[in-house]
Amino acid sequence: MTVDARAAARRPIHWAVGGALVVATALVPGAESVAAEQTSEVALRYACPFPSGTEEVDVVVSAMLPTSVRTGEEIRPSQVSVEVNLKPTALARFGELDAATLSAVARLTVRNTVGDTSADASWQDLTTPPVALPGPDGGGLALTATGDVPTVSFGSPGRATLAPAGLALALSSLTGAGEPTAPPGLDVVCEPAPGQEPELAAITVRGDSDPTAPAPQPGESDPVPDPTPTRPAEGLPPSAREKIDALTDERLDALDGEDPGSCPIEIPPEWVMTTAETYAAGYANAAKLDGAAALGPAFMKVVLNKRYINDSCASTVDVSSEVNFDYQGRRQLPPTKATFLSYGFMPTTATMTLEQVGPPAAIHTHTVTNTPTYPEETTVTAQLVMRLSDVEVNGVPLDVGPDCRTARPFEQVLRGYGQSYPPAGYLVAYGGTLTGYAHIPPFEGCGVSEDLDPIFTSAISSPGKKADNYTKMTQAPLCVATNPEGPDCPPKVPTPER
Repeated sequence: MTVDARAAARRPIHWAVGGALVVATALVPGAESVAAEQTSEVALRYACPFPSGTEEVDVVVSAMLPTSVRTGEEIRPSQVSVEVNLKPTALARFGELDAATLSAVARLTVRNTVGDTSADASWQDLTTPPVALPGPDGGGLALTATGDVPTVSFGSPGRATLAPAGLALALSSLTGAGEPTAPPGLDVVCEPAPGQEPELAAITVRGDSDPTAPAPQPGESDPVPDPTPTRPAEGLPPSAREKIDALTDERLDALDGEDPGSCPIEIPPEWVMTTAETYAAGYANAAKLDGAAALGPAFMKVVLNKRYINDSCASTVDVSSEVNFDYQGRRQLPPTKATFLSYGFMPTTATMTLEQVGPPAAIHTHTVTNTPTYPEETTVTAQLVMRLSDVEVNGVPLDVGPDCRTARPFEQVLRGYGQSYPPAGYLVAYGGTLTGYAHIPPFEGCGVSEDLDPIFTSAISSPGKKADNYTKMTQAPLCVATNPEGPDCPPKVPTPER
C-alpha cells in the first residue's frame, strides 16, 4: 500500500529508531553557535605493536573547535588531522615486501567529558594519501590522516573536554607498479603511553538559563550537572530540521513535474551521522555438540545513519548503520570457554573466539510509516572467523596449535522486530533481542603433530544445515556520543536471554 506523496511529505517526518531517531533522542535542540573558534592541538606518544616489536610512535592530533557553546548545542570538529610519525624500525616490514608507498586509515577514540560524565566517540575513516616510503638508508615517515568526524553536544553546563585515547591504524602498502603487496596491509592497535596530558581542547558549556555567563576562571568549580537526566523528546536540532524541510519541498516540486523518481528523500549523512557504544550478550547453539556457548558481553562501537532514505511514496524509511566489535583493541568478541559432549558421550572443553573480519557489520533498519505503530525490522550482518584453543578431551589437553580456525569466514545474520509507538520489541536505540542462524564452515590449521581438522569439522561444522547453529543476542540501549550525560551512558551490560 502507498500513500499520497504530497500528504506524506507534509506530515512530520518519522525518524526510524534504527537511524535518525537515535540522533533525535540524543541531541538536545539548540541554536547555532556564534562562539569564537580555536585551533586545538595535542602531541602524544603511543605504544604500537609492529612485527619488529612494540614501537613508540609520535602522534599529533589537531582540530578546529569552538571556545564556548550552550548546553545541547551541536559541536562539529573541523579541519581534523591525525599525524602519525613512524620510525625506520616500524617501516622495516614494508621494505621486506618491496613496497613503494604506504597509506593508512586511522581510527581515533576521543573521550568527551563534562563534570563526572564521560563517553567515547570514534573518529574513524580518517584517511591518508599514499606516501612514498624512504629508501633503505632513509629515515622515518609521516602519515597525516584527515576526514569528517561525528558531532557532539553536552547537556550539562561546565568545562567540557575532548581527549584522544586509543588509536588504531590500518596500513596499506603498494608496489612501484601500484599493485598491493603480499600481504597487502597491517592492522595496528596502539595504546597511549602513560603519564601524558591527552587533552585536545577545553570548551566552556553555558547553561541555557544564562547564555551570556562568562567562562569559568581557573580554580573555579565546574557547575554541578543535572542529577537526573532524562531522554529528550523526539526531535532534531533546528538547523537539521530546516535543511530537511527544504529538501522535502524540493522533492514536492519535482513531483509536481511528474517525476516519481524524486519521491525518496536521501538525507546527507553529515546532517545526522553520529557514533554510539553498547554491549550485547547471548548464547549460540551447537546442535552437533548438544549444547550452547555463552557469547559476550561484547563491546560494540556503532556508526549511525551512514545512509538514510525516507520514501514518502512507499511509506518507508530505510537506515543503514555499521558496527565493529572491540575487545582489548581487537575486532572480536571476548573469548568464551564451553564444555560439550562430543559425539554425544565425550566431554570436550575449548575456548572459542569469534573474530570479526572484512568490513564493519552492517545494520539495516526498514520501517513502515503508514500504520500507527510504525513497525520495523532490523537486520545485522557480520563476517566472522571462529578460532579454537585450550582444548581438553575428557580432561586431557589436546594440542590444536595456535591457528585452529574455520577455513573461511562465515556470515552471521541476526534479526530483530519492533515498533516505535509505543516502543516495543527490538529497537536499535533501546536494544532488545536479536536472533538468527549461522553455517559453520570446515576447520583448518588444527593440530601440531597430527591433522585434527577432520575431527573438528565433523564435530562442529554445519554447512548447509541452517537449524544447527541458532544464536540469540540481547543488546543494551545505545550510549550516543552526542549525549554523554544520557541515562544510557556509560553503556550497560545486558542480561542475556536463553
